[in-house]
Amino acid sequence: MTQEGEKLATEHTAGDDSEVEVTIRRDPKKPAGNSRAERTASYDLADFPELTGREEDFRFTPLKRLNGLHTSDLTGEAPSVTVSGTDLVTVETVGRDDARVGSAGIPEDRLSANAWAHFSQATVVTIPQEVEVDQTISVEIKGTHTDPAAQHVIIDAKPFSKARVVLHHSGTAVVSQNVEFTVGDSANLTVVSLQEWQDAGTAHASAQHAKLGRDARFKHVCVSLGGDTVRVTPSVRYTAPGGEVEMYGLTFVDDGQHLESRLFVDHSQPNCVSRVTYKSALQGRAAHGVWVGDVLIRPEAEGTDTYELNRNLILNDGPRMDSIPNLEIETGLIAGAGHASTTGQLDAEHLYYLMSRGIPEVEARRLVVRGFLFEILQQIEDEGIEARLREVVEAELSNADH
Repeated sequence: MTQEGEKLATEHTAGDDSEVEVTIRRDPKKPAGNSRAERTASYDLADFPELTGREEDFRFTPLKRLNGLHTSDLTGEAPSVTVSGTDLVTVETVGRDDARVGSAGIPEDRLSANAWAHFSQATVVTIPQEVEVDQTISVEIKGTHTDPAAQHVIIDAKPFSKARVVLHHSGTAVVSQNVEFTVGDSANLTVVSLQEWQDAGTAHASAQHAKLGRDARFKHVCVSLGGDTVRVTPSVRYTAPGGEVEMYGLTFVDDGQHLESRLFVDHSQPNCVSRVTYKSALQGRAAHGVWVGDVLIRPEAEGTDTYELNRNLILNDGPRMDSIPNLEIETGLIAGAGHASTTGQLDAEHLYYLMSRGIPEVEARRLVVRGFLFEILQQIEDEGIEARLREVVEAELSNADH
């Protein structure tokens, strides 16, 4: 093996419903088929053909259940946005011509581009330079209408600032969002995106774009529990060396729900780090979960250190989980790159161990699932929110058909 080849490391463990794609490209002038680097990125809706469901990034998405988010003019009333928690930040409502709009990301699919084409105002939350905010900044996004709508939210963390922001989605809505996170040089931003919609009638597409400055730190925690059809697509772009990213996700998919997470980490700068951990639990014959994790290491991103992990727990017969980690490497001069994906049922030996110590089977199953999922909730680092979400998960478990 060449010295360059020795620096490449990938790992994959999968159940029957998982796929894996790894591309190692030595010559960027000879791209491989579905390179993420070649994906269309544009503010113009016309650059994205109408969807058929055969596209690689929509082959698992039930288009009919999007309720027109990809085909309609999104002229309905968007969910309300209420920001609270501290007086240290500024909150503005701005028009499309504001210079901050579009600064952190460009639409990469038709859902995002359609939202871009139709939003009229954006909510901007700014954390000032060198300000550390101890309180959680709460952004309540509440839906009360089901006409297809567009929405735009911007979180701007100035250099050397530190804050934690929670985006809490609730109510009922049919909405496509673009959410932008700008993380300035040496800033430290934690974002928690909670999808706790009412199940019936809700379709939610959320493209969440993060742009990191030099030595910036960004943690993104995505928790999807409610909604009929929810598709969250977080992406990260480094603009200078030294950035560090942690991405965590938790989904609990019930009978009839489609909860989808598609993330993209674009390593285009040297000496940056990314860590991804997503977990799902599924119950019910018509429960469908999707996780796709794309990591691209470009030729100039020497010294990259990246790893992504997806683990999925099937609680009874019938749910479907599609899990695909994609790792694309264009340089061998990296610190490390790897991934793992597992999908399976509860471990019988683990259950036997607990039951042999007098724990009833139902409680033993709950203990295993709690331990599996609560690791993600701990990343929120807000005791009040963690406690409430633990109660929500417990309620979901009580409905499990064992």
